[in-house]
Amino acid sequence: MMRQFLAAALVAAMTTAAHAQVSDDVVRIGVLTDLSSWGRDNSGPGSVEAARMAVEEFGPTVLGKPIEIISADHQMKTDVGVQIVRGWFDNGKVDAVVDIPNSGIAIAVHNMVRERNKIALLSGPGASSLTDELCSPNTVHFAYDTYALSKVTASAVIKEGGKSWFFVTADYAFGQQLEKDATRFINEMGGKVLGSVKHPTNTADFSSFALQAQSSKADVVAFANAGQDTDNSIKQSGEFGLVQGGQKLVGLLMFDTDVHAIGLNAAQGTYMTTASYWNMDEKTRAWSKKFYARANVMPTMIQTGVYGSVLHYLKAIQAAGTDDPKAVMAKMRELPIEDTFVHGGKLREDGRVIRDMYLAKVKKPSESKEPWDYLDIVKTVKGEDAYRPVSESKCPLLKK
Repeated sequence: MMRQFLAAALVAAMTTAAHAQVSDDVVRIGVLTDLSSWGRDNSGPGSVEAARMAVEEFGPTVLGKPIEIISADHQMKTDVGVQIVRGWFDNGKVDAVVDIPNSGIAIAVHNMVRERNKIALLSGPGASSLTDELCSPNTVHFAYDTYALSKVTASAVIKEGGKSWFFVTADYAFGQQLEKDATRFINEMGGKVLGSVKHPTNTADFSSFALQAQSSKADVVAFANAGQDTDNSIKQSGEFGLVQGGQKLVGLLMFDTDVHAIGLNAAQGTYMTTASYWNMDEKTRAWSKKFYARANVMPTMIQTGVYGSVLHYLKAIQAAGTDDPKAVMAKMRELPIEDTFVHGGKLREDGRVIRDMYLAKVKKPSESKEPWDYLDIVKTVKGEDAYRPVSESKCPLLKK
């Protein structure tokens, strides 16, 4: 009996050891981000620090193997981003790619990850097509998307009387998708889109676009752009007197860093939707203060998304006993998502993380009590109400 017990225990130990495998004896995570262009403040160096903070929280190793964070600047150029990731996969032995602000680059990398059997942990891009018609079993869309941003924000503003809309839209995949998604919800709620104008990214002069929006007489001027484009467009629209003339300004993708750059005087009253906010509770404040000491800004939802996605990825490797992408993705779907900013989150088969979203309104200067105290959380929207339901999805992974 004892010999049989020892033999069984030995077999079990050998089986566990065989499955507890890490490719190349290192878990290597590549943060592909914007370190030099218009998205730098919202992701950039802060995303790299957020990934490092996730590793520090998890521990320096997983399955007894070291965890390495590397990073690179895609410069907001698709060819540059693809070349970096190809090099990471071919020569750098990278297991997972993280962040990727810019939907065009993210879509290209998302396709490459599927072909190479790697993992993409996306918090930077917003295109909802990543988990709809383009869905992949190897991609996690962690923070936000155009569907949720549009649905939460448009619904609230229309209920406040903003029936007619005019869009100022960035002329690339993300901006176009954001306008498309918002238009759908505006129409469904009885609103009307009076017009739109497209602008190239990294635009300095928005005067002509602001004048077109003003002359439209729309109740709401919505900015379907990001980064410095959002900052410049809202600032200059304020200078042209759109708010004084009775029009509401809506940032369909805004971050704390945008409000900081614009200033409360110009941004006050603006509605925005976010997946996280630094000042929600004691735990988010404590984490954010540590982040601030390293990055000199409070974290955006992209950066908290990098932290959360890396942490969940490492937990899944530990639970799976291997860094094999198929096994890890299965564990990522099985395990609930719990971190400082996400509670009870769930990874769906299409790659969409279902998590709460928050409708926020930018405070008046007189309402701000301390530095970076910029937002009032008006409403918490449950993930199942914010994101595209399975019944509307074109993703074949949800049809099985």
